[in-house]
Amino acid sequence: MTHQGPGDVAARLTGRPVTAVRPLSGTLAEVTLEGGRVVMVKLGEEPGAVEAEAAGLRWLAEASAVRVPAVHGHEGRRLVIDRVPQGRPTAAAAVRFGRDLAALHAAGAPAFGAPPPGGPRDAYIGLAPMRNTDGGDWPSWYAEHRVLPYLRRAVDDGTVRPAEAAVIEEACARLSELAGPPEPPARLHGDLWNGNVLWGDEGEARLIDPAAHGGHRETDLAMLHLFGCPHLDRVLDGYQQAAPLADGWTDRIGLHQLFPLLVHAVLFGRGYAEQALAQARTALAR
Repeated sequence: MTHQGPGDVAARLTGRPVTAVRPLSGTLAEVTLEGGRVVMVKLGEEPGAVEAEAAGLRWLAEASAVRVPAVHGHEGRRLVIDRVPQGRPTAAAAVRFGRDLAALHAAGAPAFGAPPPGGPRDAYIGLAPMRNTDGGDWPSWYAEHRVLPYLRRAVDDGTVRPAEAAVIEEACARLSELAGPPEPPARLHGDLWNGNVLWGDEGEARLIDPAAHGGHRETDLAMLHLFGCPHLDRVLDGYQQAAPLADGWTDRIGLHQLFPLLVHAVLFGRGYAEQALAQARTALAR
């Protein structure tokens, strides 16, 4: 029977002997290989999670834009990737990150909702299921496949009241007039909160834990705003230098935050539902 410990999997997928294993949590271990290279071995908690993450990281890497850890492969429910040596965020690194993020988005996707090549359509954002289904235009796709599924679950769970759901549904119904000018499908990280941006020791940001898919580029930027990011103003400076955003994009941040806020409402409760409701009301009042 094949052993599935993190050291065993790391040795098989990298082809190198293991010299040390350091568990960091129940789902993450740091493994040192002979010669000193260090990799991370991650345990997927849901079926298909590591396949989705591996495909997402490879798709992001193919853009040759924002750096991501190298993927050594996956086996069973374990994924093996390079460790990112930790540094400190600097203003210069933030500007570069903004430019590189713009280049990642510009690499594009076949459609809104398109999964990474080889990745499952039934993927995840964090611990929440996320279905990647192709759509023709962003407003209708975003409403049907990113906002409403989580709103319905939140209502079923009692986290969102039916009268509140009606406000968010109205915002979805008006998305075509609120969404700004049409944009082509961008290659999104998809779960771009601050914890998934690692600042390397050589002055470059790297992205981890993607929920990658084809989407609207403003969605990644809205996620950075939602949970904060070091030197965010410089990140945006770099982004705007490389690929200026459409007029009024800051007024649309709340619309793009409906998706992550409702995901968090499903996973973590009422406080995020109230934030989603507030963003919907603000958008409708414009």
